[in-house]
Amino acid sequence: MYDYMYFVVLIASIVLGLGAQALINAQYSKYMKVPISTGLTGAQAARWMLDANGCSHIPIQMIQGKLSDNFDPRTGIVSLSEAVYNGRTVAATAIASHECGHAIQHATNYAPTKARTLLFPVVNIANNLWVIVLFMGFALAMMELIWLAVVMFSCVLLFQLITLPVELNASARASAYISMGGYLPEHEVKGTRRVLNAAAMTYVAGALVSVLQLLRILSYTKRR
Repeated sequence: MYDYMYFVVLIASIVLGLGAQALINAQYSKYMKVPISTGLTGAQAARWMLDANGCSHIPIQMIQGKLSDNFDPRTGIVSLSEAVYNGRTVAATAIASHECGHAIQHATNYAPTKARTLLFPVVNIANNLWVIVLFMGFALAMMELIWLAVVMFSCVLLFQLITLPVELNASARASAYISMGGYLPEHEVKGTRRVLNAAAMTYVAGALVSVLQLLRILSYTKRR
């Protein structure tokens, strides 16, 4: 029974992870080919959104990589990949606006963002060590180490769960800004929402995968 459950959880985790990644790549590729009626690049759309929300002090820079866009609260900089920074497309506008949503969260002291920031140092350590601690526990037959690994992984899962409202709120802020004024055609507004929803699904899937992994560890621990 335990072998069957272990296999089911493992397969479900793989399918969820790959499915979410395939979805965001598909929506990104599709709407990177659809021009935005505003004619603005992602960087220009980001600048407008930041300025409209009292965040004129936040700089925007271009970075390398695909879907590497981010806002770093430590530096206070919005970083956009080259395709998003220079792109005049539906996807570029959606992604740039999403990252600005994070910048605005930070500027307005959005509670889940603050909690996520506080947890990050602990989770950064736990995420790198929990597997080693778990294997040591099994190898040495020490339940104390096994349960320590479970606690460490639970911290990682908690971080992911707190990340969900942060990401969903950033997308909601982006969607509200993009829809403001009603000057975009409906298919472009829907396109931005599809890109934002696909991005959010990667975080939902990641949290679900971690829940399944925790259940798998607990099941294997009980079997031992």
